[in-house]
Amino acid sequence: MTAVEAGQVFRLPDLGEGLTGAEVLEWKVAVGDHVAVDQVVVEVETAKAAVEVPCPYAGQVVALHGEPGQHLAVGDPLLSVGPAGDAGETFRREERAGSTPRPAASADGSGAVLVGYGTGAGGSRRRRRRGGAAEASGAPAPGSVPLAPRVTSPVVRRLVKEHGLVLSRLTGSGPAGVVLRRDVEAAVGVLDGTESAVGASPADVRIPLRGLRRTVADKLARSRREIPDATTWVDVDATGLVEARQVLQEAYPDHRIGVLAVLARFVVAGLARHPELNSSVDTEREEIMQHGAVHLGFAAQTDRGLVVPVVRDAHQMTLVELADELARLTELARHGRLGPEHLTGGTFTLNNYGVFGVDGSTPIINHPEAALLGVGRIVDKPWVVDGALAVRKVTQLSLTFDHRVCDGGVAGGFLRYVADAVERPVTLLGAL
Repeated sequence: MTAVEAGQVFRLPDLGEGLTGAEVLEWKVAVGDHVAVDQVVVEVETAKAAVEVPCPYAGQVVALHGEPGQHLAVGDPLLSVGPAGDAGETFRREERAGSTPRPAASADGSGAVLVGYGTGAGGSRRRRRRGGAAEASGAPAPGSVPLAPRVTSPVVRRLVKEHGLVLSRLTGSGPAGVVLRRDVEAAVGVLDGTESAVGASPADVRIPLRGLRRTVADKLARSRREIPDATTWVDVDATGLVEARQVLQEAYPDHRIGVLAVLARFVVAGLARHPELNSSVDTEREEIMQHGAVHLGFAAQTDRGLVVPVVRDAHQMTLVELADELARLTELARHGRLGPEHLTGGTFTLNNYGVFGVDGSTPIINHPEAALLGVGRIVDKPWVVDGALAVRKVTQLSLTFDHRVCDGGVAGGFLRYVADAVERPVTLLGAL
């Protein structure tokens, strides 16, 4: 029996957007599992987003070609699928011998497609069942290969490789069996017959720039290279902002209206008065493009790193609609479900770094945009009100702008408009 008759090798498909590879995040199946056509088998991380990848073949999983954290190029094997029993074992032997050819689309018309673009023959997502006899004993199922524990830290992966350890043989002490640095160090101590040296200088660690981290690094470095930016800032009394947000939340109890949503509405109104800041510079044509629509990006910190989801056509939304869209995109970001369409096309960015407990910053512009407004934490501070000292809610607003699109007068005018709206939200009514 040939390898083609016995089974198929599913290779990493072209994920679009000019991407050339991806990093394995989490396997959704294990060796020995049965999969259906278009069933999600693995989650990978590209330079733009986390993507669930379905398999175009049906059968029994006989091999997984990559551990969590491993980078694969488009066309590299992802997993091998074969029939159960002796035929599956034949396929595994011939695959190890290197006789398995690159597959074409399966006979039922399915191909290497992403979730939502299958042929309709999809199956439900399956996870490895836990608690079986093989797992309880710590031994792999007959005819299978051990599935490595999930490792999310590149530091841990590097240490495992440096010391010549086998990841699948390590016992993880972290949540859900995640292998931590201390687990690797303990294993090294056992091999050496010694315990970790107390007071020894820690080794240097090289962390590869890949996936989302590399994309962010490239964009920020390009911003610094190309954009002559300047930053201006102002301290503002945000007591009126906090009170207005509370009133709005009580008026719309079915919507989650936060400070960020109110600030976003102030920003949109400010850009209507100062459209120079809703721009980008076309260096090839030597032109400034003022965008007609406001596609408002907002910085969100996730487990994958910093991402900037974009609220499309924010200028057409009410405050409540803005709040709903911010909440929706934030939820997608937290679960790693933002697609490329959610992360591109922004014209202005709002960054609430106050959630990290800091007062101010000099933000880097999100290239190719022309400006970014940063907001610090809101804290109680002494403030002069009508000639008398009082305790007020105070925050700092920082505007970083591209000096090619405007001068300090425009930037100061925009910043002052937003600051006035923060201090006296009712003044925004004049712009509505």
